[in-house]
Amino acid sequence: MNHGDHGGHDMPMQKCSMNMLWNTQIENTCIVFRSWHISSNTAFVFSCFAIVVLGILYEWLRQAQGQFDVKIAATLSAQGKGKAAAARSGVSGSGRSTPEVDSEEAGLLTGVRNLKEHTTTPLPVTARASRAVLYGAQVFLSFFLMLVFMTYNAYLILAVVIGAAIGHFVFNPQMDLEGVLAASSSSSKGMACH
Repeated sequence: MNHGDHGGHDMPMQKCSMNMLWNTQIENTCIVFRSWHISSNTAFVFSCFAIVVLGILYEWLRQAQGQFDVKIAATLSAQGKGKAAAARSGVSGSGRSTPEVDSEEAGLLTGVRNLKEHTTTPLPVTARASRAVLYGAQVFLSFFLMLVFMTYNAYLILAVVIGAAIGHFVFNPQMDLEGVLAASSSSSKGMACH
């Protein structure tokens, strides 16, 4: 019985090589999916380029998330200042006059403390949904790049690192000096998938 005969079809079988050790193999390398099969040096070069672009995209997503958070914070802060100004003028959000309350007695009389700590602010549903989508895309892309890294292919690993480096260079042109100096005294975050 001949199991090699497939009804006259002469289609070559794509065989993905799965390496669990450091390697520099080019042909028969599959990247994450069986369909992303490298069959030539040209396909490998284009695949490396695509991975560099994905690394850059990941860094852009991180920056976009931060900028979006700043935009949301500025909007909510401006709305909060308007409400605070109305309260200081003796008019509550409902338009009624409110008595002046000494800041030290505020906790005793109203149950609200005047804390100098950071407090959290509830976000509108649209802002939460947008932040969740950006975060989900970041997590997906970070784990996808991790899977590329786990091919243990030196060239693909280099493509991930180059993409991340280019993205970091392009999308992080500024530094918060005070924040960095303040964080240097406490434990700092190391490399992570996300």
